[in-house]
Amino acid sequence: MPKPHRGCTFATLVACMTFASAYGAMPTDYLHIDYCVIGAGPGGLQIAYFLQQSQRHYLVFERNNISGSFFVNYPRHRKLISINKRYTGKQNKEFNLRHDWNSLLSHDDNLLYKHFSEDFFPHADTMLHYLNNFTDRFDLKVQYNTTITWIEAEKDPVAWNGHYFFLTDQNDNRYRCSVLLVATGISMPNIPKFPGSEHSEGYETISVDPNDFVGQTVLILGRGNSAFETADNIVGATNFIHMLSRSRVRLAWATHYVGDLRAVNNAMLDTYQLKSLDGLLERDLENIAIIQDSKGKLHLRLRYQYDEIKASENGSSNSTDQRLLYQEIDNFSVREPYDRVIRCLGWKFDFSIFDNVTKPQGGGGHKYPLVKATYESESLPGMFIIGTASHSVDYRKSAGGFIHGFRYTGEHQGWS
Repeated sequence: MPKPHRGCTFATLVACMTFASAYGAMPTDYLHIDYCVIGAGPGGLQIAYFLQQSQRHYLVFERNNISGSFFVNYPRHRKLISINKRYTGKQNKEFNLRHDWNSLLSHDDNLLYKHFSEDFFPHADTMLHYLNNFTDRFDLKVQYNTTITWIEAEKDPVAWNGHYFFLTDQNDNRYRCSVLLVATGISMPNIPKFPGSEHSEGYETISVDPNDFVGQTVLILGRGNSAFETADNIVGATNFIHMLSRSRVRLAWATHYVGDLRAVNNAMLDTYQLKSLDGLLERDLENIAIIQDSKGKLHLRLRYQYDEIKASENGSSNSTDQRLLYQEIDNFSVREPYDRVIRCLGWKFDFSIFDNVTKPQGGGGHKYPLVKATYESESLPGMFIIGTASHSVDYRKSAGGFIHGFRYTGEHQGWS
């Protein structure tokens, strides 16, 4: 089996046994851990800290070789939008934490984020440095390079909640736990399907070098922080940018919700409102089609046009595309072709690692798993959703999906 992080020995963790239940024979080769935590991001590390302080028997599984690996690549343009207010004029620790959106809770004031970055909007690399220092300082039990690929539950009368959780990693190693804490975040990009969607590029892979967009005309799908972050990066190099989404822009300073568009990213609103070529458009993505011409240019068309022509062509996509290219509407605001179409449509929870019994119900448009007010799964006792993915409880109402919200979750759940 993979070697756990420092301080985590198999002598203290292994408690393997053979047993059977009315539901069939149970696995006999596994490592038993009381508390399994999946993910060594901010949410997983915060829970690990509380479990360690209360001397619980736990292990954190991390698929990469460092803590906080999400921040290796994201945000793509490397500026966090969680504020790092180093000075408030006050000495009260809780008051100061209210204005510190990056620090995890601990008894060591040297691990406040202000000691790791002087920037109001820190560089993402400082978050990586911070999270790995946090892991090392408290010698948290993190097993790296371990991808949990499957989660199932088996009934057993000995278990406190009537069942145990069995986890399988990429090397077919097995783990059993009484309590499962899922801190995997929302890591799956939203990729809608519509005619021509294959011609779009994703935020997760798009170039961050503005020179790659010189003289190009760009369509961005989405209207959140990742979309505006991308637009801000290339606005000085492009011919113009159009941004398409089904709803209007929600500005954080108007809604008071930190997940809405932040002022640090909204420069394109200036160029739009001051009529400097860039534009914002409203249309459900299910109602569009993208056609590529022989020169590689991308044309935006309405879905109903595509469906009508395709029906008349007996389902031939190639013929439909060619006819659509010549059906331009004179006053159609997006009649000019694009060089690039970039998808910036946010993220959702990865449900694929759960079997039918353990799979959480989808909540909030399936972006987040559905959980109780205690952050326990609605469908299965003993499984808790931790960190960003737990935001279905207070979505758009509070900051539970962000570090300065979910860092308090474990403290008040009884893990500390």
